[in-house]
Amino acid sequence: MAAEPARGAREAFDAIVVGGGAAGLMCALTAGRRGRRVLVVEHANRVGKKILMSGGGRCNFTNTGASAANYLSANPHFCKSALARYTPADFLAMVERHGIAWHEKELGQLFCDESSKQIVRMLLDECADAGVRILTQCKIERVRRGEAFHVDTVVGAFAAPALVVASGGLSIPSMGASGFGYALARQFGLSVLPTRAALVPLTLSGRPQERLADLAGVALPVRARCNGAQFRNAMLFTHRGVSGPAILQISSYWNPGDDLRLDLLPDEDAYAWLRAQRDERPAAELRSVLGERLPRRFAQRLCEHWLASRPMRQYRDAELREIAALLAAWPLAASGTEGYRTAEVTLGGVDTDELSSSTMQSRRVPGLYFIGEVVDVTGWLGGYNFQWAWASGHACGSAL
Repeated sequence: MAAEPARGAREAFDAIVVGGGAAGLMCALTAGRRGRRVLVVEHANRVGKKILMSGGGRCNFTNTGASAANYLSANPHFCKSALARYTPADFLAMVERHGIAWHEKELGQLFCDESSKQIVRMLLDECADAGVRILTQCKIERVRRGEAFHVDTVVGAFAAPALVVASGGLSIPSMGASGFGYALARQFGLSVLPTRAALVPLTLSGRPQERLADLAGVALPVRARCNGAQFRNAMLFTHRGVSGPAILQISSYWNPGDDLRLDLLPDEDAYAWLRAQRDERPAAELRSVLGERLPRRFAQRLCEHWLASRPMRQYRDAELREIAALLAAWPLAASGTEGYRTAEVTLGGVDTDELSSSTMQSRRVPGLYFIGEVVDVTGWLGGYNFQWAWASGHACGSAL
């Protein structure tokens, strides 16, 4: 880290990057490689905090299948340009160049074998090689624009013709997340779309919560469906509601009041299976039969509140069809989410109509750029949001 500047000086750079996360560091090292003098300003005590905590400490740093179809945005085409010009293979090449061992976990998700610290170290080494200067614990007091952008901070004053906002969204405020980037966008007249927590556990209340709260810790594979989207993965019951990858994924598509359905036997023709059980085990009770395919406690709860358990031989075909229909589309009456406290990302943000998709520069304010999570581009769970950070950061850094 460079020494702090004198308080009265206004040191000049080619670009100032606000935020030392994934997008900000990628932008800085890309511009630095092109000979630009770059300053990264980070208000926290270290850079890359969300990188460090991601993937259980092993950083799910990209996804081999990343494409525009894996992102939510008011303009679903906006992310295509950046994603096409900096691919998962491009980032993986950097990872391998630094000798970082990695593995594919599932569904194209790539993780470090050892530690997410290796990704942060790699980015810092690349920044150092590119001559990028990084200041931590550097809170911004004021930003204004004259012939250049003037950034006043607690450790000094800086100026640059280009200002890159890579300050992230509102998710996980305990890690330092804030609405600074949105406020900066509004200061310069850009539109900011409404934000909400995404990739977040859902909460239950009232009768649904009473029926299911004591199942906390029980997990099962499901296919979650809402508003035309569906994800097949694990669901976990919690004391306050439901979580797990399938729920986190579908949370980005769900709003309070929306119809949310779970296929509890996602790899099974439930009706055919139930008929087979009736033929093979006519004396077995439904709760026992379900308890062999679902977690036993959950199967019992289903039969207490949603299904009447009787010996299998007592069910007519029509009744088995009704049971199968419920198992294939069990209604989950979620009431809300755990909010930004546990959300992995923020939906919404700086309106992409305000930005160039090729450079990430503001269409209104020359020299002002927005990248990463602060922009209205939100990826699925599984490395997609990191890939957007790398791609948008690289697009911006290549244009500075």
